[in-house]
Amino acid sequence: SGVEHGCCLRVLFSLGVKCGGVLSAPYGNFSSPNFPGLYPYDTECTWLIVVTEGSSALLTFDHFDLEYHDNCDYDYLKIYNGFSEDEGNLLGKFCGKSAPPQFTSSWHVMSIIFHSDKHVASQGFSAAYRKDVCGGVLTGLSGVITSPDYPENYPNNAECRWIIRAVPNSVIKLVFADFQMENNEGCNFDYVAVYDGPTMGDMHLSHYCGNMKPPDIVSSTHELLVVFKSDFNIGGRGFKAYFFSGECQEVYTAIKGNFSSPQYPNFYPNNIKCHWTIQLPPGYRIKVFFLDLALEGRNSLTDGCDYDHLAVFDGGTEKASLLGKWCGREMLSPITSTRNKLLLVLHTDRNTANRGFSVAYIGGKALGYIVPHPLDLGSKGSETLNKQNTRPYLCLVTQSVE
Repeated sequence: SGVEHGCCLRVLFSLGVKCGGVLSAPYGNFSSPNFPGLYPYDTECTWLIVVTEGSSALLTFDHFDLEYHDNCDYDYLKIYNGFSEDEGNLLGKFCGKSAPPQFTSSWHVMSIIFHSDKHVASQGFSAAYRKDVCGGVLTGLSGVITSPDYPENYPNNAECRWIIRAVPNSVIKLVFADFQMENNEGCNFDYVAVYDGPTMGDMHLSHYCGNMKPPDIVSSTHELLVVFKSDFNIGGRGFKAYFFSGECQEVYTAIKGNFSSPQYPNFYPNNIKCHWTIQLPPGYRIKVFFLDLALEGRNSLTDGCDYDHLAVFDGGTEKASLLGKWCGREMLSPITSTRNKLLLVLHTDRNTANRGFSVAYIGGKALGYIVPHPLDLGSKGSETLNKQNTRPYLCLVTQSVE
């Protein structure tokens, strides 16, 4: 993928009007062509906001007036969390006179596309952006949050609040990758606090400080509040945490089941990291059948799965033994855990998506019956995990799921 993994940007010319560009200053403004006059017909512009890695971009609108349509099919503004090549990163599509709400990106890149058709022009829009030092409302299937200036020491007297908002009827998983803060009994000086909802009035899940990395946290609702606070002296490196939500974070406890990458069999979103955990009773083992695998291919220089890849770990965390890491299009043999937990992780980069994957699994410690071969499981799998089938089987008749 080499070159194609660079920064991709379309700067389009229409009726002699140049528009769009890369906005890399810590803050700035941009607007539709000719603003505050009428924008030209038949124009498309793309702006790419790029702030320091580890930070997020905060986008606000000062003025907004585009031709109205119920579905915004004529003139519109699209806002993407990350690069614009993937509709899975779309934060919203807007038209008319109602300005979009304030947006905070889930990572350090945000894309904005303005489009006008051949009829009816309006005044357009004016917007401002800035590097968000910390805090904001984060949406999307996955993302990352860090303390200010991470991995350098965080500043004194700082306070940040992140609201992580997933789709309704889903939960959020928060995983800390690094944690180093001032330590004291009670965590009253510098700390990270997590609440099971969007406000500090919601249930307080926990309070963390010191050098011990917090355990994984799973919300009970589709919103989670993370608060970082530092006092007037003594700092540390701070923290880095990933969040996963919706189709990107599932825990399976049933003895058998199936799941697939987000939007399967359509292309998965770019810039996501997803966790699927299979957790069965003690003494059980888990066998996973790969029904389909179509990811971005290997790095032609290293022959490694350096871009999009699926990894399976023999336990509940990424610190467990790696059972395999795959990319491209492969027909994979089933894999079996040595314990009662198994973690599948999908990582995608900023471009070149594909269909994704589909798997089925079954667990047991005394499976005295036969399990269908993966080819008999169909596109979704678990409905055909039964004892009656006339096609070939893999037989599991021992005391384990080997």
